[in-house]
Amino acid sequence: MSLPLDRQPVIVGVGEVVDRPPVPYEGRAPLELMLDALRDAERDAGAPLLRLIDSLDVVREVSWPYRDPAGLLAEQLQIKVGHQRHGDDGGESPIRFLHEAALRIERGEACVAAVVGAEAGHTTAAAWKAGVQLAWPHRDPAAKLPNGRDLVGPLAIAHGAILPMQVYPFFENAAVAHWGQTQAEGIAESAALCSGLSRVAATQENAWSRAVVDAAVVATPGERNRMIAWPYTKRMVANPMVNQGAAFVLTSRARARALGIADDKMIHVWGGAHANECRDYLQRDAYHQSSAQSAVLGAVKQRAGVEGGGFSAVELYSCFPCVPKMTRRLLGLSAEHPVSVTGGLNCFGAPLNNYMAHATVAMVRHLRTRDDPRPGLLYGQGEYVTKHHAAVLARVPDEGRFAGTDPSVQTEADQMRGAVPALSLDFEGEAAIETFTVLYGRDGQPEHGVVIAKTPDGKRLMARVPAADHDTLSVLLRDGASPVGTAGEVRRLDANRLSWSVA
Repeated sequence: MSLPLDRQPVIVGVGEVVDRPPVPYEGRAPLELMLDALRDAERDAGAPLLRLIDSLDVVREVSWPYRDPAGLLAEQLQIKVGHQRHGDDGGESPIRFLHEAALRIERGEACVAAVVGAEAGHTTAAAWKAGVQLAWPHRDPAAKLPNGRDLVGPLAIAHGAILPMQVYPFFENAAVAHWGQTQAEGIAESAALCSGLSRVAATQENAWSRAVVDAAVVATPGERNRMIAWPYTKRMVANPMVNQGAAFVLTSRARARALGIADDKMIHVWGGAHANECRDYLQRDAYHQSSAQSAVLGAVKQRAGVEGGGFSAVELYSCFPCVPKMTRRLLGLSAEHPVSVTGGLNCFGAPLNNYMAHATVAMVRHLRTRDDPRPGLLYGQGEYVTKHHAAVLARVPDEGRFAGTDPSVQTEADQMRGAVPALSLDFEGEAAIETFTVLYGRDGQPEHGVVIAKTPDGKRLMARVPAADHDTLSVLLRDGASPVGTAGEVRRLDANRLSWSVA
């Protein structure tokens, strides 16, 4: 749509905080970190923005769930807010809030919009371990912490494949097979990606870990890098045990100038796109790709008028290696192309739903410091490759055009999606692996495998590989060709589960 330049939404202030208390269980509460991040964003803008906020989105916090955190923040800031929201769970939510706040500004429904979030998982975990009762106020006693069970069906629950670390390997292993890689090649690509993320995190003042980690260290299981779920080691997965907060503030270009904010502080929001998959991962058409992800990235490439390599920088959500690996291929980026300006959820830190708020801060800083008119891409993802939202930012305005929400992106995703196999609960006989993982205990030893397989008539099933079935586990854990497509025998294990073993 045509939009006068002065009405274009711009990010004018970004703020970030990290809390490393000398005594781990004496850290600061998430609400305090949010307030500090907002005040840091105001200082960054160089204008009195906080008193003008009339739109406030708070990313859902998990380490200390609050009753009405948006209301608590408004009270602390002594402001009256027309739009206030406490978000739902999802790693894409900061980008969704960014996009929707920009839309409110464009429509004249908000003057100054803020998005903020924080976690104190390092401190809450330390307090629990030490038996210390934290004295932080305003906790919601009725809050239900996410445990994965509301995202999956009873079959996944019966097989113990409900948490992110147990589910994302299904996508990883299916993708490695689809790309024609050996398992060792897939692990090497993941390790190189995570090592590259550590080099980016090392440049970030507010990263939780600033240590550069060699790819060989990432790939090699050991006492400090145990296997989590095949093929992921601990250094490959998100680290949520952090105390971090981030915020960003938007307004219109005209309002920013009226407040005396310099043009080189303004980062323009060109637009965004979003689409979702079915929540239950056993109801997906495939595991090596996501139609919603494809549609969203295609839409923002078209919106930006560039191919993947044409962005000034990209931030590709990196909770587990499969996500940026899938995304970079859709964007046409090489394995060597940087996938983050922040440092990734494994190294920079994974404050649960709020990582992409930190990524927005990092992208704004990146764009401000480069004489480059090309846009930057922020891509966030939530649940189990389920919710996808991307936004395009740039140092320069987009010639008077602004892209709002486009329902055709979801329609395109739905049209791209293949048929979903019917679930079989009582099949016995030969079935071929569609994807799989092996889950490990804290001692670094396999606990059991989980196989998603296809029957000869195309139905899908889930089955367990017991830890005692060494022959089958050795097939799943080999370095060579992926076992995806391997035929095996399915038998009844118990009343609720099947087993799968090599034929």
